[in-house]
Amino acid sequence: MSDADSFGPDLQESFAGQSAGLCGAAVTGALWLSTGLHTGSVGFTVEVHDQAPPLDPAWEDVVEASFRPVSASSALVQWAGEASWELDLEETDYRVRYCAQGLDEAHQQDTRLDDEPQLDCYLLQFWPAPPAPDRVLKQASATAAYWHDYARRQPAPPTLAERAEAERQARLAREQAEEERRLAHERWQWGGRSPSRALREVGGNVRGLLAFDPALVHAIDAATPEIQRATALLAARRACEAAGLTDLDWIAAGLTALAESRPLPPPLDDPTQAWRTLEADPQVPDSTVGQAVPPRRPPFQSPTRSDAHTPMPKPMSLPRMAGPAAVLVKSPDRAVPPTPRPGEAMPYTMRVTLGEPDPSLRMSQPHMALPALLGAAEPDPLQAALDAVYAAVAAYGEDYQTLLREIRSALPEAVKDRAV
Repeated sequence: MSDADSFGPDLQESFAGQSAGLCGAAVTGALWLSTGLHTGSVGFTVEVHDQAPPLDPAWEDVVEASFRPVSASSALVQWAGEASWELDLEETDYRVRYCAQGLDEAHQQDTRLDDEPQLDCYLLQFWPAPPAPDRVLKQASATAAYWHDYARRQPAPPTLAERAEAERQARLAREQAEEERRLAHERWQWGGRSPSRALREVGGNVRGLLAFDPALVHAIDAATPEIQRATALLAARRACEAAGLTDLDWIAAGLTALAESRPLPPPLDDPTQAWRTLEADPQVPDSTVGQAVPPRRPPFQSPTRSDAHTPMPKPMSLPRMAGPAAVLVKSPDRAVPPTPRPGEAMPYTMRVTLGEPDPSLRMSQPHMALPALLGAAEPDPLQAALDAVYAAVAAYGEDYQTLLREIRSALPEAVKDRAV
């Protein structure tokens, strides 16, 4: 063996295309040396010569083959790697002569204990020589005849061109399987179908809404910009109604501006000022809502079974609310948040939960609803609709299905048909 990273070829590979048995040299960098004895120690000698040595007529069976090490470290390795001996061969072409004596007696005995007489012995000789076909120099035993016949029945190994083509085909197959797996995982993420380019590139909370209703996401994507704007307005209005914000003049002015396709008026034109106004306005209801939990879906099933390692995309996580809505988590017995002093940062409380949502966890419904109004004003009508609907889902909390049913029913049937 000369490849330290390999366990060596198997029997069939070693003798593929050879006419001589006993010394399998079909795989570059490795030799398979057969013995008559199955279990026990044999006599074995290795010699390295500068040129072809004379053949000693005392040897009963002799074969020759060509060999080239694939590294600077070549070793004679015992079966299963129990022991090995370095050979100090150069990385050059060698001719190998393998001589055997006592093959039939050893084969008949099968097993030799340490205190029993030696039955068979072998000589392995190396000398520099260009590659040449393997050949049988001498045959005297039935065991050698069996191995010669075995070698001649093995198909020839693939040529370099055939190996390169096989590797190319295998690489293409792996790449195709990986691409199919990636596309299948993407379809699973997007509710059973591949997303459009617009959905791939849209910002905002598209993935958050996707967890609740993938079909609705695709339906909104299939709608015209006018329908997307109308969907955004409907979601913003319903979120503000659910949170009791529509009686506030500045909220009502914002909804009117959206309906008339005008920019949001102050303080809604500046998200920071909008959040500060929400905190400071004493008329903002002190209502809370539980967390909206998306329905469970079956785990991803790979379309192929392959031993090749294919990187799995990370599971899609729900985006967090932007702005103070992300941190204003309130318990039923929460204290009234302090009013910030001019020039001071606004104080917020943040709670992080792991695992299933706590049924007792309540969030400020007005703070969940405000992002729906702000999101509906996004310049991109698709993002405006997706952001507004997702924020409205959070504002509805446990009752989010009521909102989604209305949003779906408001979309034209032609749009929903295109989304299927």
